[in-house]
Amino acid sequence: MHSELEQLLVLQDRQQKIRHIQAEIRTLPLERAHLESQLAATEAGVDGLKLKARQVEVQRKNLELDVGTRSESIARLKTQQYQTRKNDEFQAIGHEIERYENEIRKLEDQELELMIEADQLKSEIEAADKSARSTKDSISRQLADLQTKSKALGSQQQELETEREALAAKIDTDLLDQFERLFNSKGDAAVVAVEHGVCTGCHMKVTTATASRVKAGKEIVSCENCGRILYLGE
Repeated sequence: MHSELEQLLVLQDRQQKIRHIQAEIRTLPLERAHLESQLAATEAGVDGLKLKARQVEVQRKNLELDVGTRSESIARLKTQQYQTRKNDEFQAIGHEIERYENEIRKLEDQELELMIEADQLKSEIEAADKSARSTKDSISRQLADLQTKSKALGSQQQELETEREALAAKIDTDLLDQFERLFNSKGDAAVVAVEHGVCTGCHMKVTTATASRVKAGKEIVSCENCGRILYLGE
């Protein structure tokens, strides 16, 4: 194999690794955002239950006040009833008392339902709090792992870029420019093998003359179809 081809293949390997690391680094903010979103959703779920519990307690206290108001009205009406000497007025007050007593029973039923709901919410909040703590611990570990991974990838990229610069400095400038253009435009590889007379980059058959020049290994040969630099495959 032509000596410069060997250098290009090593250079290509390093640039492909750098590209792969860069792609991984780009995913890190998305992973971090996903974890933070999970954490926020968990906390929001707990907060939602706590808010509902507070609302239920407010409703229960309002019902309690309503019961108290009606009880006071009943006490006042009973005093009026004892003081009246008119039978029709006595009966009218009795009906009013009965109406308030019916309302109190309904309010107390509602209050009981709210107390049951409050107990259920208390259990749900305790379970959600426990789950949220577990989720938070898990996410905190994953975020720490992402931070460690980010530093490791950054270090690997820096090492590969240093190595890549050293390799590039040994290659002919024109050939390096050609390689860089191909590497950036093709998106996969600038230097590819010829196998059974076919370019493995574009999967097109090369001419017999091109295949012979590649096999001779005395010069840099490009695929006449895609422009990639060729070497002889196994």
